[in-house]
Amino acid sequence: MGSEESKGDLSEGDINLSPRRAEWVEKNLDEETRRLLEEDSRLFLHQSLSTPCLDVLKSCDGIHLENLQGRRLMDFHGNNVHQVGFSHPRVLAAVKDQLDKLSFCTRRYTNLPAIELARTLSDRAPGDLDRVLLCPGGTGAMGMALKLARCATGRYKTISMWDSFHGASLDTISIGGEAFFRAGMGPLLSGSEHVPPPDSYRCAWDCGGECNLKCADYIDYVLEKEGDVAAVIAETVRSTPFIPSADYWKQVRESCDRHGALLILDEIPHCLGRTGRMFTCEHYGVVPDMLVIGKGLGGGVFPLAALIAREELNVAADKALGHYTHEKSPVACAAALAAIDVIEDEELLQNATRIGKFALERLAELQRKHALVGDVRGLGLLLGVELVRDRQSRERATEEAEAVMYEALARGLSFKITMGNILTLTPALTITEDEMAEAIGIIDECLGLVC
Repeated sequence: MGSEESKGDLSEGDINLSPRRAEWVEKNLDEETRRLLEEDSRLFLHQSLSTPCLDVLKSCDGIHLENLQGRRLMDFHGNNVHQVGFSHPRVLAAVKDQLDKLSFCTRRYTNLPAIELARTLSDRAPGDLDRVLLCPGGTGAMGMALKLARCATGRYKTISMWDSFHGASLDTISIGGEAFFRAGMGPLLSGSEHVPPPDSYRCAWDCGGECNLKCADYIDYVLEKEGDVAAVIAETVRSTPFIPSADYWKQVRESCDRHGALLILDEIPHCLGRTGRMFTCEHYGVVPDMLVIGKGLGGGVFPLAALIAREELNVAADKALGHYTHEKSPVACAAALAAIDVIEDEELLQNATRIGKFALERLAELQRKHALVGDVRGLGLLLGVELVRDRQSRERATEEAEAVMYEALARGLSFKITMGNILTLTPALTITEDEMAEAIGIIDECLGLVC
């Protein structure tokens, strides 16, 4: 594999083509597991980040995964579906109960759980976001938002961010900004303009770590110059995480209003409380025209996503915005309703805020202790540890990050690497302070070994 291809793979991190992956499998897995992985590899089409796979799982509960060998891991990855933890008994009970009542809803019909979920999301979403569309996944929900933006504005151009991720389909990689997903895919959606993200650590405007809102000014500039942009589309907070300044979204909201563009915020990975609020945009006092959520909406059991829009955007009655076979899945909706009840009844928003604050304090200690840690940041239980070879140049420590990840996996902690060098930590919102302390202790030990 050429150096440029390797570099592109590392932009996402945790690739399955790494020599360290093969070494870890050989060292940590038994013969039966390796045989099953070979069978899986033979049967599935191969793709980076997926097949060939790392391990074979047997069960999951709470914050933990368990593999076939009985090894338990704290899962600080979870594909961000496990806000209420894996296999929450109330979610499983709701699913089982619904299976006995109505297991599928044929198109042209609706059902009680779907109506109740739409009402629940409408009631809890900020401002006047009160119209809902459901579909099985976040990529599909983002596709519906793109189509609705075209219908509502009569325009087709979009502004989105470099380094962003909104899904892996052809339309969503067009608005997405990661070369890893876009490279070699041929012509993408026309009119997909990109701007620098609000990243104070690698800022295109050289703001030196103190946001001067020039990134927001540039969005206004592009809106004015293009003149016919349908929507600005962005992750409210990027999953790396990079957290915009307090005034960033207010300024972008004002620019959209001034130029007649819609604001679409993607909260697919963080919806339902990861940042300490039910919806991340609540931290900024801004209401978008459309909010896209997913992942944790299905209670860590069912794939489910939602587009939540303003009443004024109910303008496509003669169009098929989604038309998904499982659009109003009663079982998925029952899982979602149970998950929302758990979040509220068990006060998981408050727990995310409290444990997140505790985690940032402990991670700051790691930054003082290990030169490899260039920055720690987070919002609630969306946490990131950025590894650098030099704090001045901020050169990405990609090989070191991968080494830390595999050392951690061997010690019972799983997490994702993003941008090649950021340890992204997203545990279940049910996590306790002791469990968080244990996980950070593992990271501390692994950093010591790699340094």
